[in-house]
Amino acid sequence: MVKRIVVGAHYGLRDWIGQRATAIFMVIYTVIFALNALMLPEMSYEAWSGMFAGGFLGFLTFLFFLALFYHAWIGVRDIFMDYIKPTGIRLALHVVVLFLLVGYAGWAAQILWRL
Repeated sequence: MVKRIVVGAHYGLRDWIGQRATAIFMVIYTVIFALNALMLPEMSYEAWSGMFAGGFLGFLTFLFFLALFYHAWIGVRDIFMDYIKPTGIRLALHVVVLFLLVGYAGWAAQILWRL
């Protein structure tokens, strides 16, 4: 029997599935976005703005950014847990990255709904 020492680490499956699910969503979104961009009558600000005006693509874009940030959080957190051994430094880096990603999500929302 294997005894795990609880160190605050997640032992994997949920985060692995989360990263794969976000990656699949980002691929699907990229295809949808590329098709929409290629079908624009012209490459102008008005055409791009109109592409997002319906709300559906803007919502998908915001979900894309949330998926990207969650995907990045899992990856960066795992790298920190693997390579940064001092707990205080690792915790400080976790907090910095978490605040940055939440700030980026707010910034993405502001940009998308400012149109």
